[in-house]
Amino acid sequence: MSSQTQDTARRVTVPDIRGRKGGEPIVMLTCYDAPSATIMDPHCDILLVGDSVGMAVHGMTSTVGVTLDMMILHGQAVMRGAKRAMVVIDMPFGSYEAGFETAYANAARVLKETGAQAVKVESGPTAPPTIEYLVKRGIPVMGHVGLLPQSINIDGAFKAKGRDETEYARILQSAHDTANAGAFCVVIEGVAEALAREITQAIDKPTIGIGASAACDGQVLVSSDMLGMFDWTPRFVRRYAGLRQEIDRAVAAYAEDVRSRRFPAEVETYFSKKPVA
Repeated sequence: MSSQTQDTARRVTVPDIRGRKGGEPIVMLTCYDAPSATIMDPHCDILLVGDSVGMAVHGMTSTVGVTLDMMILHGQAVMRGAKRAMVVIDMPFGSYEAGFETAYANAARVLKETGAQAVKVESGPTAPPTIEYLVKRGIPVMGHVGLLPQSINIDGAFKAKGRDETEYARILQSAHDTANAGAFCVVIEGVAEALAREITQAIDKPTIGIGASAACDGQVLVSSDMLGMFDWTPRFVRRYAGLRQEIDRAVAAYAEDVRSRRFPAEVETYFSKKPVA
């Protein structure tokens, strides 16, 4: 058996995640680069190369402008750092809605060019047939219901979903349709605890919440949010670090040392070798 085959066999797989329904909670974080993947890999079951990279890394105001090439580039970087966790890559806006064949070609390209294990799609009204088409052709798909960031231009803002009876029923049905179409798990974003709990109890696939309470089978956060890289974070985020302040402190100290000529010091400087007698 080749070393490559052995490495693949050690990874968390789609059946592993499906088997966690109702069991040990699934740990997922977004990840966009190789150094971060190396750090997160031992602790996470899934690393999601989210289209949130557009906002978290590229300074975009939404995820709509993210391209397939961007997702592949960041997916390749994460795969270089992750050895154990399953790597899932978001299909960006416009890459899977136009038709089955387009969705398949783009999803197949993502998996071929990155080596990732699955793709994720936001489960709008037309998504379940596309999910079924992809799964039948060997592409594992993670679904996503509730708040759909790629629909920002329709919704007008990132806001919680399922607060009235009509929307509640629509999201619940979307979760059923997504699971029945063959998604191996379903992300639930930005919904009330009661809806997240009902979805989790109603479908036979694991649910992963983001702003959807502890009722889900697992949790995901945008890593930049939980690490404290921004001044503002959504209500559902718990900050586990304050890296923005720490980076600011470090850069300020470096700048002061350069301006005062304290850096580089002798220990950080190369000198000519002494002539041999």
